[in-house]
Amino acid sequence: MLICGLKLTHDGGLAVVEGGRLLFSVEMEKLDNNRRFQPLDRLELVEDVLAREGVTGGDIDRFVVDGWFAPLGQDQRHPALHVTHRGRPVTLPVAPYVDQPGADVLARHTFAGLPLGSATHTYSSYHHSTQHLMGAYATSPFAQRGQDALVLVWDGGMVPVLYRVQPEPLHVVRLGELFPLYGSIFADFCAALPPFRSTTAPAAPDPQLMPRNLDVAGKAMAYAGLGTDDPDFDGVLAEHLDGMDLSFTMGDDLARALTERHSPPWPDASDADLIASLQGYLGRRLHAALSAAMRDDDLPRRLCLAGGCALNIKWNSRLRSSGLFEQVWVPPFPNDSGAALGAATVEWSRTGAPPAMDWSVYRGPQLQPAEGDPPGWTSAPCDIDGLARFLHDSERPVVVLTGRAELGPRALGHRSIFAPATVPGMKEHLNRIKDREDYRPVAPVCLEHRAPELFSPGTPDPHMLFDHDTRVGWEAKVPAVVHLDGTARLQTVNDREAPFVHELLTAYERLSGIPLLCNTSANHKGRGFFPDVTSAAAWGRVPAIWSEGRLYRRA
Repeated sequence: MLICGLKLTHDGGLAVVEGGRLLFSVEMEKLDNNRRFQPLDRLELVEDVLAREGVTGGDIDRFVVDGWFAPLGQDQRHPALHVTHRGRPVTLPVAPYVDQPGADVLARHTFAGLPLGSATHTYSSYHHSTQHLMGAYATSPFAQRGQDALVLVWDGGMVPVLYRVQPEPLHVVRLGELFPLYGSIFADFCAALPPFRSTTAPAAPDPQLMPRNLDVAGKAMAYAGLGTDDPDFDGVLAEHLDGMDLSFTMGDDLARALTERHSPPWPDASDADLIASLQGYLGRRLHAALSAAMRDDDLPRRLCLAGGCALNIKWNSRLRSSGLFEQVWVPPFPNDSGAALGAATVEWSRTGAPPAMDWSVYRGPQLQPAEGDPPGWTSAPCDIDGLARFLHDSERPVVVLTGRAELGPRALGHRSIFAPATVPGMKEHLNRIKDREDYRPVAPVCLEHRAPELFSPGTPDPHMLFDHDTRVGWEAKVPAVVHLDGTARLQTVNDREAPFVHELLTAYERLSGIPLLCNTSANHKGRGFFPDVTSAAAWGRVPAIWSEGRLYRRA
């Protein structure tokens, strides 16, 4: 059975699952240098993406469309998405954004009228919160082991909700809301402050498809490193927030209140201090709420994190180090980049099969083949050892494009810029060529078995979703990957999960004694990963590109 999940709003994409195995998941931003957060609002693109993978609409047994919200002021019980098919408007009813207390979390909504090719298909839809929940659980080690787990879903349009998943037979229970704050509050607060007010994207023509401030939270998480998280500020933040009604303007309202009159003893707090303190407060509030929930001894000590808030490595790390859980799992696509896969996963789970997905993070779009050398570039054969040698000897960055792209927003080695972390000024150089602010961190990718020597805790983290302290003595050896606060957003690799990157790092370690490289995404500013060598060459800000056994250099 072929199941196709569709995410039509921001971070649009599609995923195809067969018999509990992910065949591919394609985000629209990763095709053709599209803009980040690109919606899938033209249904003919579904046909095009399927055709690239050798699939037609007629091959698909079931289509699933991710649930969403209705425009503000309309009935949220009956949302519909407004898209087009070959220029004609199409209205697609979908499930509501979030499940309600007492209702079936896995409720299946069925509709007709999905036009693809010359046919019109029936389709199902599940709550947006449900796809986050099941996408995280089904890809977790807990699902692979058939274990119960908790799933915390905190997305931009919902308050944090805790669920319990029992896999066989599948049973999902909504345990309750943790506190009344929408996940967008951090981004909205930061976007109202001067450092991000000017960089926020202009209002989208359709806020239902493209909500505001999608590009802010990740930058603000880095900007917090310029400030001080003051826990004594928690009382002021709590007083303001507890006095507000739940709304999508709480972040703006909080920023206005704090900047109009800083409460003593913080009259001189900088914007970075405010951002760091709100980030810290939200992490502490999340920790406290889960601590209260875990007083129930019958709950499993295994936690999955899902929703856009699970991209915050500070919050993730706080929960993992809290001692509340035996293990914490965050998929590489906790935000809406995983929504199409999540939707397909829910539909698959309804067949009665065990809700454990056979998947890999490297099942994104295929690399488009090179057609000769790009103008102004020449190429020669170069194996992985040769690539390691070039990085070591030249001490310069290289764009690396190989195989299928990564799932999710992080470049994990198949659409990356690699560079030696030992070179003074390399972080500044990478930020400069990528047109990024100088406070932005560059992540290390490190051999898993050596990571504990360099970082604390140095535990396996293949998806770059937790932070680690850099150990004493290594900050000076690998300065390019150390953030302002001494931490690093570590990616670890082994030969099972990331064989290409593992082989490259092993070869580089033999030459240098250093088991890591800088790893940052290969893309035009504000766009998805490079889909081919031609795009990387047109960008042209590094001296070399390596792809599928060839090294391209300027002529």
